[in-house]
Amino acid sequence: MQRLTPALIGFSLLGLFAGCASTPKTLPATVAHVDLDRYLGRWYVISHVPYFLEKGKVASYDTYARRPDGKLVNNFTFRPGSVTAPEKTWEGVAWVTDTTTNATWKVQFIWPFSVTYKIFALDPAYNWAVVGTGDAGLLWVLARDRSLPADTYAAIQAELRTRGIDPAPLVLVPQPE
Repeated sequence: MQRLTPALIGFSLLGLFAGCASTPKTLPATVAHVDLDRYLGRWYVISHVPYFLEKGKVASYDTYARRPDGKLVNNFTFRPGSVTAPEKTWEGVAWVTDTTTNATWKVQFIWPFSVTYKIFALDPAYNWAVVGTGDAGLLWVLARDRSLPADTYAAIQAELRTRGIDPAPLVLVPQPE
């Protein structure tokens, strides 16, 4: 497990400055409701909008679980550079900030910095999800399996367009076969 690193500090600072844009922008809406018990567990990163903290990280996934204090474990596991490299995990914590929908959270890897986490799209069977920062500037397509059928991925991209989110910046993340 990794603790305080320059990369984690950078991620936290990214969250701090993510909302500092000078031009107001209409924020995309989240899904209407998330059943947290169904959402918890492992989610593989199928694609993401690349940024410096995830550069070179492959075979990545997030794991969510309940903690005794009511917050959520939010661990990010990855392999640096190659799907055969040893796994590394960044340990984080999350908490729901919109308890009506359960679709808006705060995520924190380094205290006191947190970033907004929104669930923008969610498969009714909880097989895939699209999450991102509050303004959807950073996005992640997540799935319960390491890959998605091409037609499902195309449908997810179409869904994002209907929600006013541009899927063009998404890049596939290598996962083992």
